[in-house]
Amino acid sequence: MNYTTLPNTDVKISKICLGTMTFGNQNSEAEAHSQLDYAVERGINFIDTAEMYPIGGNAQIFGSTERHIGSWINKIGTSEREKLVVATKIAGPNRGLDYIRQPLDFSKKSIHEAVELSLKNLQTDYIDLYQMHWPERVMNMFGKRGITELDTQWQDNFFEVLSVYDGLIKQGKIKHIGVSNENPYGVMRFLQESEKHNLPRIATIQNPYSLLNRLYEVGLSEVCMRSDVGLMAYSPLAFGFLSGKYLDGFPENSRMKLFPNFTRYVNENCYKATKLYKDLAEANGLTLTQMALAFVNQQRLVMSTIIGATSIEQLKDNIDAFDVVLSNEILSEIERIQEIHPNPAP
Repeated sequence: MNYTTLPNTDVKISKICLGTMTFGNQNSEAEAHSQLDYAVERGINFIDTAEMYPIGGNAQIFGSTERHIGSWINKIGTSEREKLVVATKIAGPNRGLDYIRQPLDFSKKSIHEAVELSLKNLQTDYIDLYQMHWPERVMNMFGKRGITELDTQWQDNFFEVLSVYDGLIKQGKIKHIGVSNENPYGVMRFLQESEKHNLPRIATIQNPYSLLNRLYEVGLSEVCMRSDVGLMAYSPLAFGFLSGKYLDGFPENSRMKLFPNFTRYVNENCYKATKLYKDLAEANGLTLTQMALAFVNQQRLVMSTIIGATSIEQLKDNIDAFDVVLSNEILSEIERIQEIHPNPAP
C-alpha cells in the first residue's frame, strides 16, 4: 500500500480510501465488518462515510452505515482506532433528505447536531476529517456541466461555518475539515476566510473523478493543487459503469437495477465511451476496472481514490488494480477517447 499525507498535516493516509455507502443497505453489518477487516489487512487506513448513508436510504435505515462502522470500531478497540483516519460528512439542503433533520443547513445548531450524532453512531471520540457533503447554496452538481443562474436566496456564510468548525476542533470533536461536490468559488471563499481570520483550513475536496467525468480538471484542479487541497476522487468506477457490466443491461441486484433514479451515468455517450475504454483495456490485457482505477491513481492531482464494493471479491479486485501502471501509449489512447466523448457523465 502506498501512503501520502493529508495536506498541511502530519496525518498519514492510504492512497486507497474505503468507501462505505453500501453498508446498511446492500451490505449487512457482518459484511461491512468483513470489508473493513480486509481493507485494514491490505494496508488501508482511510475510511470514508457520511451521515446520509447508506445509498438509497430512507428514514428506517438512515445512519446505519455509520453505525456498522461504529460497532466495528468498538470491536477493534482504541489502539487500533487511533491508526485509522475516519472521514464523514454533514448533508446539506436540496436533496430530498428531510428525514435527517430540519432544516438541512450549515447553521451552528445543525453542524453540532450532525457531529454529535456521527460521533455516537461511529462510537468514537473524534472525527479525523469532517466534510460538507455538498454546498449549502443551490448549484449545479449532478448531471449538469455549468451554472447558468445564481441562488439569490443564499447568503454568504463561509466565515460563520468556519467559526463553528473552529470551536469543534478546539473541543477535540473533529480534527480536520473538507468539502465535497464543491466548485472553485466555494473552495476559494473557504480558503480566503480561513487565511483572513486564522480559522481552520479545508484540507480536502471530495469530488467525482473518473474516465467518464474529468470536470475536476477544469478550474478546480489548479485551484486545489496551488492551494494544497487534496482530491479524494469518488466514483472512480462511475457507479460501476466502468466495470463494463452495464453495457448489456442492468443485472439483478446491481446498483443501477436497485437504484434506477441514479441516472448520472445512463446516457448514450456514457455507453459509447465505456465501450471504447473497455476495448482499449482488453486490447492491452487489462480489465476495464483495472484500467479505470489505475488511470485515476496515476493522476498527480489525486490525493486518494475512494473505492467501494459489495463483496470481498470485488474489494480484492479493486485494491489489486492499484498495482497496475498504465503505459504512455494507453494514456494517449485514453486522451483520444476523451476528446471524442468528453466528460459524458457530469
